[in-house]
Amino acid sequence: MAADSGKKLFVGPRFRRIRQQLGLSQTQIAEGLSISPSYINLIERNQRPVTAQILLRLAEAYDLDLRDLATADEDRFFAELNEIFSDPLFRQIDLPKQELRDLAELCPGVTHALQRLYAAYTEARRGETLVAAQMADRDEGSRFEANPVERVRELIEANRNYFPELEQAAENLRDGLNVPAEGLFAALATRLREKHSIATRIMPVDVMRETLRRFDRHRQQLLLSELIDGPGRCFQIGFQIGLAECGAILETIVGRAGPLDDTTRRLYRITLANYFAASVMMPYHAFHGAAEQLGYDVHVLAQRFNAGFEQVCHRLTTLQRPNARGVPFFLLRVDNAGNVSKRFSSGTFPFSKFGGTCPLWNVHSTFDTPDRLLKQVIELPDGSRYFSIAQMVRRPVAPHPQPQPRFAIGLGCEIRHAAKLVYAAGMDLDKAEGTPIGVNCRLCERENCSQRAEPPITRTLILDENTRRVSSFAFSNAREL
Repeated sequence: MAADSGKKLFVGPRFRRIRQQLGLSQTQIAEGLSISPSYINLIERNQRPVTAQILLRLAEAYDLDLRDLATADEDRFFAELNEIFSDPLFRQIDLPKQELRDLAELCPGVTHALQRLYAAYTEARRGETLVAAQMADRDEGSRFEANPVERVRELIEANRNYFPELEQAAENLRDGLNVPAEGLFAALATRLREKHSIATRIMPVDVMRETLRRFDRHRQQLLLSELIDGPGRCFQIGFQIGLAECGAILETIVGRAGPLDDTTRRLYRITLANYFAASVMMPYHAFHGAAEQLGYDVHVLAQRFNAGFEQVCHRLTTLQRPNARGVPFFLLRVDNAGNVSKRFSSGTFPFSKFGGTCPLWNVHSTFDTPDRLLKQVIELPDGSRYFSIAQMVRRPVAPHPQPQPRFAIGLGCEIRHAAKLVYAAGMDLDKAEGTPIGVNCRLCERENCSQRAEPPITRTLILDENTRRVSSFAFSNAREL
């Protein structure tokens, strides 16, 4: 984020967010910046600008990257609000886009509340009987919660998919072990045995059956299926060590999320332990340095850190350490039916929270070319452009005659970051033609798309028995109000 001496910025909510993340009061940060607390108060209420001089003092005094004041969060919040208010439920409300942008920037807390409320509404529409039963139990102390998977995704996004306490704990562990990647599994198994009296055993598939990992608390044994490959075994034992050694850290992070129901709390804790396991396999400082040096070559990084393709892609979305940031990637995992089972973003890509993805994105084509990495420039209807790579992965091995699990992994970034990727070498990114895609069919207003699965919910469907178009659906150009 460039800051010239004459520029003034009104970034109050973002400034307040950074102050709160630092754990400082207005008085404390005012002392650090040599300005008055009343001026800080005016800045946070957007009644005074943040000058370039204040920004530079902020970066120097608190070792911050000025990109923390960029608009990534607000862009994502706006995309999510736009999706929510495109629902026919709000058809009679003429809500200007600028008002949604103002809400996303000035009131991020309200945005989160609206997301949770809309998620609860969509869940209610999917299963009225279940919701009624849950609501009927309120007298017994229970309450209805939105989808716990979506709630945990919101919490990950709120933390920008970066948890410094877990990163530090993982780096401390790797420094103490002092082993190369190929010796990590043996070192972790030794630590688990010597420090926690837990033995690690690789068990045959006929014993484990449908289970890949199981901790036998009574016998103090971690049982891993022989079907898990080497990187997967390291990850699973790292997960177990995370639970054993980072319980206080996990509880602190979960506690910061505020009140959560039991299911969401457990899922969040598991997700954080998974985060720790990946950080142990790919310690931040070493992994970030290698990624920058190698031009984010996923396959070489996988070899160097003895990790899988998906593990590396996921880890690349977490490189958000101040003053040691990586490319802000987004990641998507889908199956061959188009079901989204994983999505993370440290950038601005507007994932749909309440639908699938665009079939024109070549992440879906990887099932036809399982041994190839595909790359693509994509362009959304608002003109924003992104560079993405995609590859199909198989995991874990399945015994015959069970079907082999297959997923497509899509990894991408804004086009302005693509030059740092080895995959974009030799491409003229400014002139490269982008494949026009949408967020998903229900929100995309592109006409004449042969892949369209349903009409946009913001347009009126036009039916003409005398005409058959390229697209299965024709619709009016005017938005429904």
